[in-house]
Amino acid sequence: MANLEQYREYQRLEDFEEDSPPGEEDLLVHVPEGLKDSWHHIKNLDNFFTKIYHFHQKNGFSCMLLSDFFELVQFLFVVTFTTFLFRCVEYDVLFANKAVNHTHSATSPERNKVTLTDAILPAPECAQRIQESSWIIFLLVMAAIFWLYRLIKMICNLLSYWEIRSFYIQALKIPSVELRNFTWQEVQGRLISLQREQQMCVHKKELTELDIYHRILRFKNYMVAMVNKSLLPIRFQLPLAGEVIFLTQGLKYNLELLFFWGPGSLFQNKWNLQLKYKRAGNRLELAQQLSRTICLLGLANLLLCPFILVWQILYAFFSYTEIIKREPGSLGARRWSLYGRLYLRHFNELNHELQTRLSRGYKPASKYMNSFTSPLLTIIAKNVGFFSGSILAVLICLTVYDEDVLTVQHILTAITILGVVVTVARSFIPDEHMAWCPEQLLQCVLAHIHYMPDHWQGSAHKSETRDEMAQLFQYKAVFILEELLSPIITPFILIFSLRHKSLEIIDFFRNFSVEVVGVGDICSFAQMDIRKHGNPQWLSEGQTEASVYQQAENGKTELSLMHFAITNPQWQPPLDSSAFIGHLKEKVQQDAAVAPPAQQILSEAPLCSSLLSNESATAPDTLLASVLVHPILSASGLPRRDWRFSQPTSTASAAASVLASFSTSQNPARTRSHPGLPGTCAESPMYRSDRTIFQESMSGYTTQHQSIFHSNLLVSEFASAEMSLHAIYMHEVHQQQQQLQGPSPHLSSAWQPQTMSQQPQADTALSSGLRTATAGYRGLQLGGWEEEEQQLRNPVHVACLGQTSDSSS
Repeated sequence: MANLEQYREYQRLEDFEEDSPPGEEDLLVHVPEGLKDSWHHIKNLDNFFTKIYHFHQKNGFSCMLLSDFFELVQFLFVVTFTTFLFRCVEYDVLFANKAVNHTHSATSPERNKVTLTDAILPAPECAQRIQESSWIIFLLVMAAIFWLYRLIKMICNLLSYWEIRSFYIQALKIPSVELRNFTWQEVQGRLISLQREQQMCVHKKELTELDIYHRILRFKNYMVAMVNKSLLPIRFQLPLAGEVIFLTQGLKYNLELLFFWGPGSLFQNKWNLQLKYKRAGNRLELAQQLSRTICLLGLANLLLCPFILVWQILYAFFSYTEIIKREPGSLGARRWSLYGRLYLRHFNELNHELQTRLSRGYKPASKYMNSFTSPLLTIIAKNVGFFSGSILAVLICLTVYDEDVLTVQHILTAITILGVVVTVARSFIPDEHMAWCPEQLLQCVLAHIHYMPDHWQGSAHKSETRDEMAQLFQYKAVFILEELLSPIITPFILIFSLRHKSLEIIDFFRNFSVEVVGVGDICSFAQMDIRKHGNPQWLSEGQTEASVYQQAENGKTELSLMHFAITNPQWQPPLDSSAFIGHLKEKVQQDAAVAPPAQQILSEAPLCSSLLSNESATAPDTLLASVLVHPILSASGLPRRDWRFSQPTSTASAAASVLASFSTSQNPARTRSHPGLPGTCAESPMYRSDRTIFQESMSGYTTQHQSIFHSNLLVSEFASAEMSLHAIYMHEVHQQQQQLQGPSPHLSSAWQPQTMSQQPQADTALSSGLRTATAGYRGLQLGGWEEEEQQLRNPVHVACLGQTSDSSS
């Protein structure tokens, strides 16, 4: 009887196909009596964790409700206002081409003023004109159906998010008013703790940070991997423009519809790849099937092209016309392109983490792009600005003298156009006080974006590098133009370009999909497994068995692993990952032993900030400036405080010295150990602590920094600086290894699909005891669419100590 009662405490899972990998139909899970009506055995954990994340990032239920409501109102406004402008306005009266007879006016009709009510048709006449156009009726019906669909979807989403609100309050113990005071890491920590009590995921006793990231970013990791392996986006050559990379919101939506969640997609549900795509036997047949699906999707886009194009034009007109009139130079501002966001994104990096990192790199990237000028364009801009400004000045003076000048036909139009021309011309005229130091600027960009092609090193002054950077960091005007042309170009890309890559796509999903218990099928790159996807040229030599086909390009596996470990300090890495992190720390300690002490590097922080024109920088930014500029100071021949380190110092040595100074003795949470790795318990691959050498070196910087040092914001900033130092160090060591090996072919361009059964190719062995400090000075090689949140774009010009020997202005 006791056994029977104990058995009743267990419930057999139903609808197992809605949770995780199949094959676990008979799994029994213990459900405590007090939690049977709570959040146990959640069927769709992908959707659940994603909504928890969005609820946090969108600041709670009220903000989400208001945002969705105004989105519906905005769509309704665009449709009704556009219809009103086309059918309910008498433009002959508005433009004074037709006289208006005011019968009650005491003056002559010629002197009567035209009012807005005179140009607006009465409601019955307006309705009649609308009914006379069958085309307008058809568009209005289509818009009404779409609006009703969005309304129903909004109501369903709000009902589900109300449940998420209850989950935050009851399960996570986070009141709505306190939501903004919690970081995502804190919310994630409570989710992991709750799993031990309520078993939200029944296939694992405990959740890890990586499990949650895999659930939220399952499809995003696939997209990042396909961009990393040069499978996406489509590249094509245009006359005069060269190689063009085209990736818009519309094309990205079609790709996700095709691969992940649309009818006929490769995934049978949100977490399992269809079994037929996991077998290599019928790959050619599946490729032909996918090719037909892509062709049909392209034809559907071609059919809907007129409607989408009209909407894009109307949305852009209502969104940007006022901004362009008020601030014409905004079109010359830059933004990170959609392709750039995928190329620069780490595996397992959430949206807010990516946005924060790219926002930090916005100003350095703007400085670098603005350092390139065209002498011919500058001369033309100066003269165009002179002539336009002269005419504008005369018109303004006449207007000030007599306001009746404004009544002259088209005078306001002329003043507006001339003002825009003058503003645009000024944007092409460079600051005469700006110095030319592209190598140092590009290294500042690298510190934040973490990725850079190898051939950019030492070529920052070349126009080819600048053009490739412009693909990642595009003009806002280019972004608007691409989105407007997207409905026209997307169908042809699908039909004539993407369709021919069907076999490569099939091979990619088969070779790089792995089934994880309790998670489902994920991209194998997302596991950040050094053994399977590491690159021996990125400090993983001797630890990886990956062939060239299996290796992630540009060190993405290694850099993603370091980023995830720093962002989630409580995460316990697997054995291979712990071995790599421990090896990296040993390498840092070796290089730091022959480098200047961190106190000496950081003591030059105010001077370094001045050299980089960043006097208002925070302490972490100043720390990065110290590391980047220290090699310049050490090579300049200036007197040093410590004569033992009077020889030139490389950037890698400076970064290693600062990283090695990070103490873990007062922050045990940063310590990572693995039972399979002896000797790792006392050491940690992470270096940050609550009180480190930064406090000592920055103690005389400002009292303001002293007072806020222990704040959570500054701790987060130092974590970002820690990752930036790792990125700089790993890139520098990678470049030094390549120099010792000699020139090697660009691997990403030679990527060919093959099966995972092929043996890994032999990799050239490198000396693991490479010392960066003895390398000497290396010529200062420092190495429906909506816009994202408005980014900072104030131009800050850079002054540098000297120019590289091969730079040209």
